Amino acid sequence: MLAALSVLLLIVCLLPGAAKLAGHPRMRESAQHFRIAWQRYRLIGVAEVAAAAGVLAGLWWHPLGLAAAAGMAALLVAALIAHRRAGDHGKEIAPALAALLIAGAYLLAGLV
Repeated sequence: MLAALSVLLLIVCLLPGAAKLAGHPRMRESAQHFRIAWQRYRLIGVAEVAAAAGVLAGLWWHPLGLAAAAGMAALLVAALIAHRRAGDHGKEIAPALAALLIAGAYLLAGLV
């Protein structure tokens, strides 16, 4: 179960993080939507890619995976707050909420 959650969490960390670092137009639009300077928004991508690396390393050293998942969960809580401040609802917040649930499930499974 933890291995499957690791793969899911790795994907939800890596895909948006890589898109931010690559400067994908949709990510640039998101930065504008949240009124975050592009260079600062790209730093979120650095954190997401680092979390993906930590989750991957957690397959070998479990405490690192837990730390990465906790960091990603905190980042996702901040994302939900940003969505709320931007007036987003439903489908706009769904990806962040789903990712938070995956991170939470990983943490729960990893602590049991």
